[in-house]
Amino acid sequence: MASFGWKRKVGEKVSKSVVQRFEEAEVSHSGRRRDEDEVDWLHAVKRRREVLLEDCDAKSKRLKEEGSLLAEQGRHWEAIKKWDEAIQLTPENPLLYEMKSQVLTILREVFPATKAAEMAVKLRPCWWEGWQTLGRAQLNLGEVDLAIRSFQVAIHLCPSESTLWQEDLAWALKLQTHNLATKKKIHEEQETEKQILSAPELQQDYDFESEEVLDACVAVAERQTRYEELKRTAVVIDAEGNVKNVTGEGGSEDVVIPSEGQFVKARGV
Repeated sequence: MASFGWKRKVGEKVSKSVVQRFEEAEVSHSGRRRDEDEVDWLHAVKRRREVLLEDCDAKSKRLKEEGSLLAEQGRHWEAIKKWDEAIQLTPENPLLYEMKSQVLTILREVFPATKAAEMAVKLRPCWWEGWQTLGRAQLNLGEVDLAIRSFQVAIHLCPSESTLWQEDLAWALKLQTHNLATKKKIHEEQETEKQILSAPELQQDYDFESEEVLDACVAVAERQTRYEELKRTAVVIDAEGNVKNVTGEGGSEDVVIPSEGQFVKARGV
């Protein structure tokens, strides 16, 4: 009868070199499997990120187009809301800021319009239409000198665009001339008023029976008349850019303002 005994340990009579090769192969296979898992994981994350970016771009494009349609229909605040949503998805898109600036300018939201246009040219410095929109926003803000510079940059980038020369820059230069003429008129008013208040004729003692009193009164009256005339006049510029002083409240600036129909449009890429 055969005696019972414990089973031999696994590998008890296996060559040590074979065991070592087996262990090395097992370690290599495990390491390669982990590396493959890591590569797969990174690839999946990268792919998902690309899908999310594609989704953001597609949704932003859809919102941009919807905003453009709303702006064309005169639904300006709704258009701005669409573009704001698109900006949240693609904050580096200068077209969204430029179109938003146009509509804000129509709504007389001059400061936000200027900030939006500034963002557009910051993102795309060589885009002449962005500089044109910025110049128009700056004009509405009252920054005529800055607007002239913006239009000059736009002309430098696209000298063949006639509207930059004939409408935008020409209008800004007329406004600059008007502002200078107005400042000159205000200074003249102030000087005339000072001469009335501190007239040298009033500082002297006169013999009321002499002709000097009459001459002094005439001089003071002439200054007063000149001051009243200045107060009644307004500085205007005609279509040729000539400065005129118009008396009364009927004067107006006979100039060509850039057409709103051309101003409001969805820019192309």
